Amino acid sequence: MKIFHTADWHLGKLVQGVSMTEDQEYILKQFLDDIDKENPDVVVIAGDLYDRSVPPTEAVRLLDDVLSAIAIKRGIPVVAIAGNHDSPGRIHFGSRFMGSKGLHIIGNLSKELKPVVLQDEFGEVHFHLIPYTDPSHVRYIFDDDTVRTQQDAMAKILENVVVSLDPNARHVLVGHAFVTKNGEEEENKTDAERPLSIGGSECIDSKLFTPFNYTALGHLHQAHFVDSEKVRYSGSPLKYSISEETHKKGYLIVDLTGDGSINITKKELKPRRDLRSVEMTMEEILKSPKSEDYIFVKLLDATPIISPMEKIRSVYPNAMQVERITLKDFTNVQQEVVSRQKMDDLTLFKSFYREILGNEADDQTIELFHEVLQEELLTNREVEVKS
Repeated sequence: MKIFHTADWHLGKLVQGVSMTEDQEYILKQFLDDIDKENPDVVVIAGDLYDRSVPPTEAVRLLDDVLSAIAIKRGIPVVAIAGNHDSPGRIHFGSRFMGSKGLHIIGNLSKELKPVVLQDEFGEVHFHLIPYTDPSHVRYIFDDDTVRTQQDAMAKILENVVVSLDPNARHVLVGHAFVTKNGEEEENKTDAERPLSIGGSECIDSKLFTPFNYTALGHLHQAHFVDSEKVRYSGSPLKYSISEETHKKGYLIVDLTGDGSINITKKELKPRRDLRSVEMTMEEILKSPKSEDYIFVKLLDATPIISPMEKIRSVYPNAMQVERITLKDFTNVQQEVVSRQKMDDLTLFKSFYREILGNEADDQTIELFHEVLQEELLTNREVEVKS
């Protein structure tokens, strides 16, 4: 069985206030073209179809168009779940009658965890759809007060799934979670994704998924496997943060063989516009070739630039952010601001110089500051005397 594994579409996403809907439509058109070329048996979407619980109209329209194009126009089954960004109720609506059309979407977790059963020439493949669910909800559904963490919640859910696995079928789990080796704490390396837990561990042990032939995961935006080749994140189809600048975006083609083993191919998608950073002086930027990419600019100029974004957008019309590279390296800005009122003129100047240029003022600069300060003081006194 050939499976297209994708996740984290985040339809309706805004990046630095810029709508990504046109870019998402562009990349999903490529995805549909690949479906026509590869003719998969099923498409898996492992959560975060939308970027927020109440998505904009254009995002709803785009999802409707794409799912209709796959399941109805092409007759290819789609199995999908809600992620932590989705509204479970909105995603779940119509799931009973849509299933008959090949569109199997689960938003709400229930105690009756019946798999979606598909078939190929080797027999049945059971897809177990586990939407993102808060531990408190799992605790309520299964009436188990011991469920407190994400690990507890997933263990409880899978305890009820594994006990009824058909030994004669192959099994694919679709989930949306932060899965790590041995459940060890790891940093989520993209700032485009919100944490799943506040004040507690959000990590889940990958060994929980050992009973399944393949585990298709969503939530983390970089494609990778966790401990085992058969536990994988597809990553998001687009870059949604400068922290994802080096990611190779796309989806996974999973060939599930008759004996339950897997062969995986990573397929990259080419965006309409790349999202990247540049580190240059303003002079270098103005000499650069024009680009429609989404650009995050780090200015290297030693002196302040008036209206920097206006100048930058003459070369990079879709520039999203500009920052001074020296400010990033200055780690004590907040402390300096708090104590600024207590500083004498020389200390305040040194602090300002360090904040702007990232290094300490030398003796010559300090001497020049003293001269300017003295001239200013003399001028002020003369004005006061004349008045």
